[in-house]
Formats: sequence, C-alpha cells, structure tokens
Amino acid sequence: MDADDSAAGLLVTNVRVFDGIGAEAVPGHVRIERDRITEVVLGTPSPRGARGATVLDGGGRTLIPGLTDAHVHLFAIGGTMADLQLGPTGTVYYQALASARDMLMRGFTTVRDMAGDTEPLRRVLDGGLFPGPRIYPSQAAVSQTSGHGDFGAVHVTPTAFGGPQARTEQLGFTRVADGPERVLAAVREQLRKGAAQIKLMAGGGVVSDFDPLDVLQFTSAELAAAVAAATDWGTYVTAHVYTSEGVRRAVDAGVRCIEHGHLADENTIRHLAQKNVWLSTQPFEVDDHHYASPDNDHKNREVCEGVARTFGWALEHGVRLAFGTDLVFDPEKASRQNEMLVRLGQYLSPVEALKLATSGNAGLFRMSGRRDPYRAAPLGIIAPGAWADLLVVDGDPTTDLSVLADPGRNLRLVVKDGVVHKNRLD
Repeated sequence: MDADDSAAGLLVTNVRVFDGIGAEAVPGHVRIERDRITEVVLGTPSPRGARGATVLDGGGRTLIPGLTDAHVHLFAIGGTMADLQLGPTGTVYYQALASARDMLMRGFTTVRDMAGDTEPLRRVLDGGLFPGPRIYPSQAAVSQTSGHGDFGAVHVTPTAFGGPQARTEQLGFTRVADGPERVLAAVREQLRKGAAQIKLMAGGGVVSDFDPLDVLQFTSAELAAAVAAATDWGTYVTAHVYTSEGVRRAVDAGVRCIEHGHLADENTIRHLAQKNVWLSTQPFEVDDHHYASPDNDHKNREVCEGVARTFGWALEHGVRLAFGTDLVFDPEKASRQNEMLVRLGQYLSPVEALKLATSGNAGLFRMSGRRDPYRAAPLGIIAPGAWADLLVVDGDPTTDLSVLADPGRNLRLVVKDGVVHKNRLD
C-alpha cells in the first residue's frame, strides 16, 4: 500500500516507539486521525482493532518521527550545474519535484530549503498532488556582487551597473543585491514570494568561482538591513559563512543562524553559544562533492578538514546545533543524505543523533515564527497533537544509527501528513 489516502484513520501497533525526545524506544502503539497523531500509548499491549481505522502491524519494529534536513537544495540536488545554467527552464522544476519524492522515500518528511523557488513546490506537495516532504522555503539566496550567489560570467557587466541577470537569478535560485537599500528590496522580495526564513551569503563558498573562502561578504549595514526586514515579518536571517570574522560580523548584525562555520575558531564557536545563535552544519567528507576546478577542489578539502573541529567545539560549548546535508549538483550522490545522517554517530550517540535530526531541527524551524507554514502543530516528535509524520524501521536506530543508511531496505513504513507513502510491513 503506497500513497494511500485512506490514512485518515490509522493505528500502528506492535512497535517500539521513539518519540524524538526520550532516551530509548518503548513498546506501544500510535493512532492517527487525518493529519495528526491523536494517541500514543506506551508500555501496554496494542489494541487488536480500531473502529473504522486501518490497522498496521509493525511486527516489533521501531517507530520514529519523520527525519528532517535543515539544509537542502531541491533545485540543485537533482541536476548538474549545466542543467541549472544551460538547460530548459522547466528542467530544474521537474528535477526538484523528483528530488522531493526521493527525499520523502528516504524518510525525510521535513526539509529547510536554502536556495530556490520552492514555495510553489511546497504548495503542490502540501496539497497532496505529488509525494514530497514539508518545505521551509528560503526562496532566492541573497548575495552581493562577486559573492557566493553571483553566478554571472566574469566578463559580463554586473546587474548593479545595468548588466543582465545571470541564469540563477532568472530562475529564482539567487538574488544579487548591493547596498542596504537593494538588500532590503531583495529580502522583501523573497518574503513576498513566501520565504519562511531568509538566506544570506555572508562569506566565500566552495562551488562559486570568484570568492575565496576567507572573503567577507556584505557590510555590517547590509546585513543589518536584511535582519531588520526579516524581523519586521516575524522571521529570521540565516547566513552562509565559514570563517571566524564572517561569523562574528553576521552575529553582531543580528543573524540568528549560521550555515556551515567549518573554518571558525573555538572562541567564535563559543560565541555562538553565548549569543544563543544556531549552527546549522554538515558532516562533510571530501568525496561528497566533485569539482573539476583545482581551486574549487582545494576549497572543498579545506572545509572538510574543519568538520571534526566544528562539531567538537559546538558540542563542548553547548551550541544549538542543527543537522543538514547541503548536497548539490551531483544527482548520483543525492542518496548520501542518509549516509550523512549516519555520520553524526562519529560525534553523537545514536539517540542524540536521532534527536538532532527530528525534534532538534524542529526547534530551528520554529524560529520562522509567523512565517512558519506548519506552525499549527509540533514537528519532529511522536505525541498527541503533532503532525502525523512517522517512519517504521527495521532494527533500532536509537542503538544502531546505521540502519538508516539503507532506506530502501530498512524503511518499512513512511507516513507524512497522515498519508501512507510507503508500506512494506508485510
């Protein structure tokens, strides 16, 4: 039974329930009505039946909340850079639709998208027209000229001087803006288009060609303008940045979340904890991305060398961590989303890693405040009143996280919004 709309009444019995908050999985059963969890009973025998409900026997497997990813690129994970830059306009949209389906079938029921015109996709998926996760869209990532989001050719006149938009701007993947007034307009544009939060490029990047990792991007005044516009709309700004100086400039301007941070020093990571700023970071390995350019390849290796330090310092100093993957422009590696989740086990216990990828990320998502498209109910937990997003897994990921690395084999049930999208319990 796949994508079964009869899931208005479901009873999942004979499972060990991990609720996204506790320390272990406990025998019990979970009842769903329409799009919400209505009953979670632990430590007692499961009922044999339910009036009018579809009963699914979990066979003693483990039930967990749907997984979440705080840094995805639905418009960039399903195709190459050439697809984005040179392909027909519709290509990236169809690839994003397919990527959304694949993410859901890997067990990711909620994602935060960090660049791309994904609000229309969110509406399509939430309307039940196609399978896919809940999406917290950022819309276009806002960049300065020659910043991490400027993909114009080096010989082309910048838009600030009247030049044409790069293909990435035409598709709504990025928006180049210089000066506080243009940054204000760019942020307000993304909010008008339905952004749940705002993404700024505040430092150099790996995939971009013109900006070394050490460069600072956006002045303090430009960053503050973006923060003011987002705050007026009841949401927050998150910033792509790796270095200590870039992180501190962003935090001082009011940015509430840092994406990456792999080149920051220990004092800067500690500063995030002191300022109650989130760190959305990724357990990268060198071969997660491939770059033909030696410069891009070198930048990739430099970032990956900082992964262990960043996680270690963040955990030592109590930084509010979020888990993301940031996989781009290599469709064959899209399935590493699950592998990267399992890598969290290098720094956290299995249950701590599972909390991070469920209720932990949900704490960051809630910072969207009035712009949160899913604020009507809790995410990332198994509890009465929460959204009905859950998985049933072979094995117990609270003790062995590696079972999540092979979703094709080990994910036996995928439910999102109360709808069964995969059922292999038999």
